[in-house]
Amino acid sequence: MAVVENAAVQELHVERASERGLVGNVYLGKVSRVLPGMQSAFIDIGLDKAAFLHVADVWHPPAEGESLSASRAAQPQIPIEKQVFEGQALMVQVIKDPIGTKGARLSTQISIAGRLLVFLPQDDHIGVSQKIPLAQRDELRTRLQALVGEQGGGFILRTNGEDSSDAELGEDIAYLRKTWSRIKDASMRLPPKSLLHQDLNLLQRVLRDLVSEHTVTIKVDSREQYEALHAFGMEFMPAAASRLQHYKGERPIFDLFGIDEEIAKALGRRVELKSGGYLIVDQTEALTTVDVNTGGFVGARNFDDTIFKTNLEAAGAIARQLRLRNLGGIVIADFIDMTREDHRDAVLAEFRKQLARDRVKTMLGGFSQLGLLEMTRKRTRESLAHMLCEPCPSCTGKGIVKTARSVAYDILREILREARQFNPREFRVVAAPQVIELLLDEESQHLAGLSDFIGKPISLQSEASMWQEQYDIVLL
Repeated sequence: MAVVENAAVQELHVERASERGLVGNVYLGKVSRVLPGMQSAFIDIGLDKAAFLHVADVWHPPAEGESLSASRAAQPQIPIEKQVFEGQALMVQVIKDPIGTKGARLSTQISIAGRLLVFLPQDDHIGVSQKIPLAQRDELRTRLQALVGEQGGGFILRTNGEDSSDAELGEDIAYLRKTWSRIKDASMRLPPKSLLHQDLNLLQRVLRDLVSEHTVTIKVDSREQYEALHAFGMEFMPAAASRLQHYKGERPIFDLFGIDEEIAKALGRRVELKSGGYLIVDQTEALTTVDVNTGGFVGARNFDDTIFKTNLEAAGAIARQLRLRNLGGIVIADFIDMTREDHRDAVLAEFRKQLARDRVKTMLGGFSQLGLLEMTRKRTRESLAHMLCEPCPSCTGKGIVKTARSVAYDILREILREARQFNPREFRVVAAPQVIELLLDEESQHLAGLSDFIGKPISLQSEASMWQEQYDIVLL
């Protein structure tokens, strides 16, 4: 799924039926280990890897008349070993997908997202999204309190529920309570390690989370998916369903909007800027670095202006790349050094403005003493590169391989080691064509010298299926 704005791809979301995300899913888990030293527990929820529950994510009921946040602030944290025990069945919700070697992160506070509201069945807190203007929040909170009534339960009004009628909010409340009732019923019937509730699939989440008043159309190129989405939309989100269109064109829909091309670019290191400058994006285990370069841009009146204009354009491009690639964690942006304070402030203001468009929570610091800009972006799921790619079998993710000459010298040293341990009739080297060619040509003198030194013939065999660093030495 791609979000296209002003003819440019702004966001990409990928979900495969066999690899659906787990965030929002509710499980009946079984505590497999409690680790007091880490104040955490490992919970078996039926996945290959045990999920992780930290003490801060263990919910306990607030005192009467007290909100959950006030309860947590007032009470000292109870050690995890006094809250859960091995073998215990526990209802948990996934709050972060498994990423790399880490298992899913869990919480025992259940929250169910609807179209307009988020339901917190274990709490009685009534809240309003912080993105809604402060002046409107009290009125909306009062309206919501009246609609919730004596049945209770905690509700948070989402941003897209700001202009909703009482009838629409009432429908969402009824739907969320019904969903919670089904989850509770399943938790009584099913054994531990069972899935009690699965969050909506990607298509349904598009209607629930991504459609706004600014959305013009939602184009779907599959008749089957279009009909399923239309039926879902008409039941829960009629306004969003009215924007659905079935795309029947000859060209693939991603070709028509240049999305496949954008995906290819988002998997590369270099990002070209319109001015002629470029970015280099490197994703590592600990953080992501973005380097800004002027490249071929020399159009401004003086050097300071050239740097300023490149950095200004780069601020928008970096924010877009973070969304497009879904890069999370620590991000370090190395803008070109600016001598003027007003230029630095303008670039920082532009970057803040561009990051404000992000649906994912971001935190931005100022320029450091070394001229680097540090920020964090909440890591919610795997990045685009991790979802679509895997480490190269030739370099195993290093991004570089030894030169053919280095491999040739490795082979010569290995033959010498083997000759000291074994006494074969002949040594045969099986390696990539470029390595064999080097041994036959430029390194032939060294090979002949080694053969004389060990007193054994050395034959060479080229193997096209081998990559450059790969070789075998066969003892005959």
